[in-house]
Amino acid sequence: MTIDSGGFAAPEPLVEHARRFYATGAVPATPRVAATVLLLRPEPTTTRPDPGLPAPSGAVTVDGRPAVAGADFEVYVIRRLAAMTFGGMYAFPGGGVDPSDSRVPLDWSGPSADSWGDRLGLAPQAAQAVLCAAAREVFEEAGVLLAGPGPGTIVGDVSGDDWEAARQALVERRISFADLLRERRLTLRADLLLPWARWITPEFEPRRFDTYFFVALLPRGQRTRDVSGEADHTMWIRPTDAVTRADAGEIAMLPPTRVTLTEVAACGALAGVPAAASARDVATPVLPRLELAPDGTGRFLLR
Repeated sequence: MTIDSGGFAAPEPLVEHARRFYATGAVPATPRVAATVLLLRPEPTTTRPDPGLPAPSGAVTVDGRPAVAGADFEVYVIRRLAAMTFGGMYAFPGGGVDPSDSRVPLDWSGPSADSWGDRLGLAPQAAQAVLCAAAREVFEEAGVLLAGPGPGTIVGDVSGDDWEAARQALVERRISFADLLRERRLTLRADLLLPWARWITPEFEPRRFDTYFFVALLPRGQRTRDVSGEADHTMWIRPTDAVTRADAGEIAMLPPTRVTLTEVAACGALAGVPAAASARDVATPVLPRLELAPDGTGRFLLR
């Protein structure tokens, strides 16, 4: 699948599905609000920046050489189980907002909920829910916890048995994310989540999501773990390599994943990601629109 400024070709089965939807006059499903996180880390041969400091804008050099787009960092991706929605597709850790993400107060480090609301185009409570869902999902699906004892701090290794028991309790909804943090006297490091994009599933799909994409640097001392019960494979890969493999048909991914990987890789280096994120319009969603041609083919336009 190749995506350019003019959009991308739609698979024939999807075109037929869309034609049936429009022919019957069906009502689009209401999108479920969701959050997903691109966990990033320097390649093992590069020097790790301090996750608590803002990175300078612009590309940097790697080993004294100009940085190739996305060459000095990797992104964590998971392949959804075949039986699931979007099964067989590589994606980022994430999922739908849970009611507890907005109902339970929690300690917060970083911009206020009001500021986040302005940034995301949401009411403050809804913005809190999205941020909480992003942090919760990345802990549930990757074993990475974006929290610390206080502002400017972050927990280290969270792969021990006690942490795994807590993660399982969270997955099974026996405890809320806010309660987990409170019991361990931790503060959500919302400032480590950098908003990147917002995508809404096309209106003819039966299951639709209004998904906020964030980027975050893997905290020092933590490691991802293949713990998601909704994935059958995980890997760290350079964004450019992931896109190349997707275009070659070696791995499958949906357009939002591929587009986001291309955009992140275009930062040139890991140090350029925060500056790029700060300039992005996250409140305005990308809503792929299917354009049907007289010959029966279809093309998604990004708007």
